[in-house]
Amino acid sequence: MSLPPPLPVAEAQARVLAQVEPLGPQTVPSAEALGRYLAEPLLAARTQPAADLSAMDGYAVRADDLAGPWQVIGESAAGHPFTGTLGRGEAIRISTGALMPSGDCAVLLQENATRNGDTLALNGEGEPSARHIRAAGFDFATGDAILAAGTRIGPAQLALALAAGHAALPVRALPSLGVLDSGDELASDPGACQPHQIPASNGAMLAAMAAPHVASVLRLGPVPDRLEAMLEALDNAADTDVIVTSGGASVGDHDLVRPALEQWGATIGFWRVAMRPGKPLLVARKGRQWVLGLPGNPVSSYVTAFLFLLPLLRALAGASEPLPRTLAMPLGEHLPETGERMEFVRARLGPSGLLPIAERDSSALRALAAADALIERPAGAPAAEPGTIVRAYSLENGGMA
Repeated sequence: MSLPPPLPVAEAQARVLAQVEPLGPQTVPSAEALGRYLAEPLLAARTQPAADLSAMDGYAVRADDLAGPWQVIGESAAGHPFTGTLGRGEAIRISTGALMPSGDCAVLLQENATRNGDTLALNGEGEPSARHIRAAGFDFATGDAILAAGTRIGPAQLALALAAGHAALPVRALPSLGVLDSGDELASDPGACQPHQIPASNGAMLAAMAAPHVASVLRLGPVPDRLEAMLEALDNAADTDVIVTSGGASVGDHDLVRPALEQWGATIGFWRVAMRPGKPLLVARKGRQWVLGLPGNPVSSYVTAFLFLLPLLRALAGASEPLPRTLAMPLGEHLPETGERMEFVRARLGPSGLLPIAERDSSALRALAAADALIERPAGAPAAEPGTIVRAYSLENGGMA
């Protein structure tokens, strides 16, 4: 059988993302939008701050009366404003975040003041200044665009949306995912594994990786190496937005994912990517539904999910930047030259930089569990010495940290 040439990683990612149509919009309470992506630009519904506020603890005085002394005639605390007006020679005690008196004012820092009863004077360390005032609207004003469509709502974005007056947010729906692992060698009970078997761990791993990006996960399998069993599993996942399979995507006699998908009516987009680990990656479509066939070796399955499944899920959920973020970091140890495929090297973060993990076998889960990052090495790259700046991905938060 004639095999297609493997695609470069960037081209394969671009082919997938170019075809993604984000799922439909929905409005949810702001507190439930954490981790979701905005379906449209978010405009401020209020001005922040709504009025001039003090940025420091101290005393408010008139801007044309900076020399003192002054008589303290009241107080403005956060949530409890001073309701009067300031005359010349008058001051009020003011707290950080408290409303400034009406008119042009300045703030004398507490540490620059001397107070004797209600008499206030300068102590020679500094004068009142308007720079200690947070002017109305300095953060944002009503109608300002504060978050772009496709922005992920994290803790800071949630706080901004609430401060801007939004009790509910327009976000994209989250996709549903079917996770299917296959192979006669897989045992569903890890505590009852025969010598010819291995525990079925990939499905749990992929479901855990996808969990922050999906509305639901349907677990299927282990599916035995029989065409009719694979077709039945695909039928059972027919209502999901994405199906991801693990195992059976290569060219062996028992690798049934591709023939099953073709018989099921899916169209193969591409098959095989020039990467290590993870070459036998398959991408297919059936109507609106996506199918990703990942390799069965756990490290290969993890790396291909990190670089293809998670970006696909984020794009369906409306992310404007679905690919994992790259970092430029120094190497802490030597790396040998690479071969004909782009390599993704498991690494730990050490005090001198990224420390490549020596074990490269794609079945070695202990090395994967010890990794903090993936180092991206271009095909045909020369050996790299300690201190060389390399491109890498943090494995935290699906590469979006």
